[in-house]
Parts: sequence; C-alpha cells; structure tokens
Amino acid sequence: MPIYHKLGVFPQKRHTQFENPNGGFYYEQLFGTEGFHGNSSLLYHVHRPTQVKEIVKSYSVEPKIAIGKNIKALLLKGFDLKPEMDFLDSRKPLLINKDCVIGLAAPQKSLTSYFYKNADADELIFIHKGKGKLRTMMGNIPFEYGDYLLIPRGIIYQIDFNTSENRLFYVESFAPIYTPKRYKNDSGQHLEHSPFCERDFKLPSELETHDKKGNFLIKIKKEGMIHEVIYATHPFDVVGWDGYNFPYAFNIHNFEPITGRVHQPPPVHQTFETATFVVCSFCPRLYDYHPKAIPAPYNHSNIDSDEVLYYVAGDFMSRNNIEQGHITLHPKGIPHGPAPGAMERSIGQTETQELAVMVDTFRPLMVTEEAMGIDDGKYYKSWVD
Repeated sequence: MPIYHKLGVFPQKRHTQFENPNGGFYYEQLFGTEGFHGNSSLLYHVHRPTQVKEIVKSYSVEPKIAIGKNIKALLLKGFDLKPEMDFLDSRKPLLINKDCVIGLAAPQKSLTSYFYKNADADELIFIHKGKGKLRTMMGNIPFEYGDYLLIPRGIIYQIDFNTSENRLFYVESFAPIYTPKRYKNDSGQHLEHSPFCERDFKLPSELETHDKKGNFLIKIKKEGMIHEVIYATHPFDVVGWDGYNFPYAFNIHNFEPITGRVHQPPPVHQTFETATFVVCSFCPRLYDYHPKAIPAPYNHSNIDSDEVLYYVAGDFMSRNNIEQGHITLHPKGIPHGPAPGAMERSIGQTETQELAVMVDTFRPLMVTEEAMGIDDGKYYKSWVD
C-alpha cells in the first residue's frame, strides 16, 4: 500500500521494549515483502505469533490443466459455476501461469470456522455480488458490490458475508500488487491526473484484539498445497501496528475514467499493476467526442500478453451476447476486436454504462479443467461474418 497507516497502540521507537500493562511484554513482528526491501508494517501481539501446536494435515489444491499451450479464444460462463458452502472450496482457478491464478468463487457461507492465510500470493478479490466484512489480524474492512479487496500475502483473515448469494472474481499474484507508478510522484502520493486518489481507499479499522489461548485452525496455502495448522493463540491478538503493508479496499465506482476525442487505449483504465500483469477497470463513461470518432475499440494484437475480461454489468458495446459473469480470454498470437457489427453500432453513441475488470498477463495462461466445464465452446469463431 503506498500510504502510511496505523491502528491501536505501539511504542514510540521501533524494536524497543513494549510493556503489557497486565505483565510481561507485547511481541513485535515485522510484516514485510521482498525480503527487507518492500513495503512493511510492524505489528505488536499479545502472544508470540510463532506458536504452532500441530500440523494436522496437508493436501494438494493444484489446479488440473486442460490446455497447457493455448491459442483459442474462450468465453467462460461464470454464473454457471455452482455455489458451494465453504469459502475455500468455492474458489475455482480457471486460468493460471507462473505469475498468477485467476478464478471465480461463489461461497454461500461466511469463513468463520477457521482462519486463512495465502503464504505465496497477494489476493485481489472483486465483489460482484454480496456484502459483508473482511476481518483480518490488522483490522476489519466492510465491503460491498464493486469493491476490490487487496489482501497482501501472509495476512490471516476471515470473511463475514451478510448475504447467501455471493459472486467473487479473484486474482492471486505471486508478485506484490501496487497502484500504477505513473499515477504517483517520487514520494508515492497520487498525482492530479490519477483516476483515483488516497481518499478513495477503504483502510482497515475496528482492530480486533483477542487475548485467547486454545486450538485455532489456520489453513495456509503454500506452493499449491493447503496446510492445516493448529495455533496455540488467537490469530487476531494485535494491539497495534503501523506501516505501509496492510489490506485495503477500493471500489470500482470510484474510478474516474479518462476520455478523449478519439478512442483511448486500455492503459488509461489501469487500476493495479505488478511486474507480471496489470488490472484495468472499465467503468461507465462518455464516449469519444471527435466528430468522426468510432467509440468501439480498434482491432488489436496481444503480441506480449493474454487478455482476460470479466464482465460485471451494463451493455458491452464491443461484443455480442455477453452477459454478467462472463469471462473472455483473448490469447496472444491472434488479433481480436469488436464483434461483427459492433463497430458500426457504436458510431454516434455518446456514452456507455459497461462495467468490467480486465487482467492482462505478460506470460501465456493455461486453462484448467474447471474453466472448460463452463466454456461455451464456440466463442473463438464469433468474429466470422
């Protein structure tokens, strides 16, 4: 996270004694990324955060690959994915490479019977349907439709849903996720031309501090495995923290689109970036206003990236027969663009109400068996007259 934040209480000087008024000391933990170089925070625990009582079991959740080297454009019908009760069981990886996992989830119940930690990847969870509260060791964040939840690797969390119908689009990134560098000055502050600013972020609040001993189940994802680990103390026992590495939320409706006289390229919609992929938000906006403008995007080749679009709401001007929850994959190697008739339809249009999330990966994506189960089977032919 590019801004400083703090919650609770902590000593004036880092790495110094911090006495617990009930006796003894609070225990400091550095929570950082990229060794000691990336963003970090300092957390202060009631109990030592290292007390593993037992490793109950470990099992693979490695996705099964259906297509390893893909040239075929796909349309995945996301809402055909069947809901499941358990939060982790509901998460279905659809498209993967060495850098990320892109998937969908439709959990029907809150994640409350255990705690979860992704030890490998930052998680970006887009809330398509549902509302509730993200509960973490660093504080809680209420969420609603349209929120991106950014959960850095190593965060222990639970999720409370206020609804039984929940639809999530998620990306797991093995590189840290940041807001784009070009939106910020040398100090990390968002510039005036940025389509959003620090005021738009939902930061952790309502710090939970549980002084409890017992048997607390944490499911830890690491290298394609889930390890079920019993901790001796409650994972939410932090009395205070400060720093730059923490979970936060950003609502897609707070993205202010950049428009122009002629069609603007996808980078103007960029919302997040990593060293290996970018995430863009396509939001309701005015169309191009040159008298000869063609609002539909021009045909383009993905020479260096695979393009994934997740359709959220509105009328998707550039495609035919697209519905909410659909995912399209346009692999590099074949040009793509508006569906037949879409370019002509767009001429004279003044605005769009479309809402979509795009992920462009710099390495090709493999297609899982779960993805093929919701593939329409014919999308790659949809550009034929």
